[in-house]
Amino acid sequence: MVGMGRVYKEALKPSSSSEALAVTTSTSITDTVNGSHEFKITGYSLSKGMGIGKYISSDTFMVGGYTWAIYFYPDGKSLEDNSTYVSLFIALASEGTDVRALFELTLLDQSGRERHKVHSHFGRALESGPYTLKYKGSMWGYKRFFKRTALETSDYLKDDCLHVHCCVGVVRSHTEGPKIYSIPLPPSDIGLHFGQLLETGKGIDVNFEVDGDTFSAHKLVLAARSPVFRAQLYGPMKDQNTHCIKIEDMESPVFKALIHFIYWDTLPDLEELTGLNSNWASTLMSQHLLAAADRYGLERLRLLCEAKLCEGVAINTVATTLALAEQHHCYQLKSVCLKFVALPENLRAVMQTEGFEYLKESCPHVLTELLEYVARANEHSIIVGKQGTEGSILDGTDVHGRRVKQRV
Repeated sequence: MVGMGRVYKEALKPSSSSEALAVTTSTSITDTVNGSHEFKITGYSLSKGMGIGKYISSDTFMVGGYTWAIYFYPDGKSLEDNSTYVSLFIALASEGTDVRALFELTLLDQSGRERHKVHSHFGRALESGPYTLKYKGSMWGYKRFFKRTALETSDYLKDDCLHVHCCVGVVRSHTEGPKIYSIPLPPSDIGLHFGQLLETGKGIDVNFEVDGDTFSAHKLVLAARSPVFRAQLYGPMKDQNTHCIKIEDMESPVFKALIHFIYWDTLPDLEELTGLNSNWASTLMSQHLLAAADRYGLERLRLLCEAKLCEGVAINTVATTLALAEQHHCYQLKSVCLKFVALPENLRAVMQTEGFEYLKESCPHVLTELLEYVARANEHSIIVGKQGTEGSILDGTDVHGRRVKQRV
């Protein structure tokens, strides 16, 4: 929203054609400051019977300059419901007047099927805008959040425990005028400087022999970037002969890529490094580089490789990538691979690859998880068919009596 005003050089006097008209601008910006809180409720069965209107509260948390808390009512908040429903609310716990905010309350599905019960104002048009909390203690939420008998036989309750996730978006507004001074800032070039240092070879003080090739580097740079190199070069058990340290169980191009990342803080061109223009070669290099990153404690490089492997998941390589993800604790990559393999159109083809044989031998327990994913994929169509019936039971209303659609 932009407002424009005009300033005249002489009041009460029309400007002449030779006088330029000054135009000023300003912009009103309204957005949200977002934050979230995880609230774990253990011993749910012991909390029943504490009384209608009695609650269990989370610790307070800060979002947008205000303090908030989650309130869970095991026996419900309203007498008229006679403990039929549990209630869930988010409350303003600090001083404040007319605090406008968006909210999201989620009861997490603990079966792994990710069928979370979500009530959210984010990402959809609001008929009356964000909700306004008038004063400290004001609440927004659901008196009939979940029918108690349904909750106690659902996958939301596991080991007598519930998990609640809450998001708060505090609305803020401010006006910006024109910036008098604006100095463009260049991106960081520290990686370029360190990369050039490696290329010039100045100050080199350590050498590595890898698969018949020799690589030179700077001990301080390696130690600053990798805790493993730091221990190897400066720790109490450091290598005495830094003239040539031999690296076992790693191929030369992989170590070259590792050193490139340490200095440049970027992935090298994997096709150029392998000399092959194929997705398979790039995937294979990413797999080896991920293992090397884990070996040398380079978390950012590990995540870069993990992301690259997620993008390039394919029938002929997914089984070996899944085994790698399991061995190096890459849980996001593992989840992507399991979901890909479990698809009916992929499963049979993946099982016929050599990589699947390797997966069975190296990580047999992963096959159990894979079977669970396959079962979930088969159940999905049944679940979708039942949602219409469940919606009438699980849907809730807010304190204003407006219904909020459930998102699965």
